[in-house]
Amino acid sequence: MKRKVVIGFVGTQLDNGKAPSRWEKWRPTVSLVQHEELLIHRMVLIYDDKHQKLAAQLQADIAAVSPETEVSLVEINIGNPWDFGEVYATLFDFAKHYPFDTETEDYWIHITTGTHVVQICLFLMVEAHYIPGLLLQTSPPRRQTAGSPGSYALIDLDLSQYDAIAQRFAREQSDAIALLKSGIATRNASFNRVIGEIEHVAVRSKAPMLLMGPTGAGKSFLAKRVYELKKSRHQIIGSFVEVNCATLRGDGAASALFGHVKGAFTGAMQDRGGLLKTAHQGLLFLDEIGELGSDEQAMLLKAIEEKTFYPVGGDKLVSSDFQLIAGTHRDLRQDVQAGRFREDLFARINLWTYELPPLARRPEDIEPNIDYLLGQQSAELGRKISFNKEARQKYLTFAMSPAAKWPGNFRDLGASILRLATLAEGGRIDNGLVNKEIERLKRLWGQQDNLEPHSLNDLLPQNQLDELDLFDRMQLQSVVEVCRECTTLSEAGRRLFGVSRTQRGSTNDADRLRKYLSRFNLGWSSIKQNS
Repeated sequence: MKRKVVIGFVGTQLDNGKAPSRWEKWRPTVSLVQHEELLIHRMVLIYDDKHQKLAAQLQADIAAVSPETEVSLVEINIGNPWDFGEVYATLFDFAKHYPFDTETEDYWIHITTGTHVVQICLFLMVEAHYIPGLLLQTSPPRRQTAGSPGSYALIDLDLSQYDAIAQRFAREQSDAIALLKSGIATRNASFNRVIGEIEHVAVRSKAPMLLMGPTGAGKSFLAKRVYELKKSRHQIIGSFVEVNCATLRGDGAASALFGHVKGAFTGAMQDRGGLLKTAHQGLLFLDEIGELGSDEQAMLLKAIEEKTFYPVGGDKLVSSDFQLIAGTHRDLRQDVQAGRFREDLFARINLWTYELPPLARRPEDIEPNIDYLLGQQSAELGRKISFNKEARQKYLTFAMSPAAKWPGNFRDLGASILRLATLAEGGRIDNGLVNKEIERLKRLWGQQDNLEPHSLNDLLPQNQLDELDLFDRMQLQSVVEVCRECTTLSEAGRRLFGVSRTQRGSTNDADRLRKYLSRFNLGWSSIKQNS
């Protein structure tokens, strides 16, 4: 049978009392040894030197009620018992040096006495297992009766009854992830991991987020869902403002983003607030941020860091507290090296960076997205749209095959489903419609599909090619084609080593690909120049 040890603070208000009448009131520390069925072997009372007399009085009263209980007085000086940092640091030092013996003793941590800050810190220390034990809470009797010890309750933070709380938080997280995916049950493991981290970051951070990926990969779609998630958690109250930076050209770019004052330039007939101001207390999505000019990049950096900016032609700062998500299909690292993108701005938006893969690299996600799109079309057309079984299989087989390039990614898929839904008689998509749609897609992509692959003669001299085995030539040709389809060396590496990279302790796909190409005296820049 283990010994019971109670650790708690002397209650300067509740435990106080000198006259004999003190025995007529409920005192939480003394009440613990007044329970006939409970034997406390040791009571560790923490007190400040200003309350030494009260601590000694309690020690004597406990000895009078329960001679079997040993009382240890521990003096701890806390300058401000309402200062969280000071209280936690002091208790941490106490726990670090206290000789806990969990083999022979059970520890109950009394949280009824002490300031609210003390109680919170004790809770956190037990929850983090810095203090090994259970939380103990005492309560006065419902009717004040002389000598009544009231009641006590133990709180075990590891008890299974708290599984319901954990399950509720898990459901909240699951619902948030479903919101980010609009309820689409995506199956691609890599994509799902990215969405899981984005959910974690979105509800905990206001820092900028950078979404990378080709056109149509879903950057705008995801940015809107992040906004909806943040708004549902009451983290933002403003609007969602989306800007395609590729459409901003010349003098109008700065005006559109930062606004202008009347008379700033020809045609500025009145003040304009600008899109950054519109995004105040909301979320600003700057798609294709790599297309911004150098002046706009400098102004944006100031707006991100200081939440203020000057409108075009203005000399008074405008404030806007917005959260930023940036999108790009470009490799901004290369743009920084080439001097096309500011290094300091890239550093500022590169804290949380996520790459959204193209649809062709997520074939297992095509089917759930088709179901989602069919649901959308059914709602818009006011009638249920569906494939018959054979037509569905035929469309899926083509859509998930290497022949389906999906150069426009989800935009291409969405347009395809829209055509099928519009032409479906009675809401049923049959084999005939699928066959025609597949032929239509092949024609639309024909320009890309019919291009002859680049020859290795463009990259290697003939004498070097003559020395290669047919196997090496075919392998190198395939690698080069993948490189030409990708925007970055890292993206190409991930595609080429997608399986083996999961079996390695550490992965550097770009370096692995670079070393392979160097065997043939090839580099990334030379391949892209001959694309």
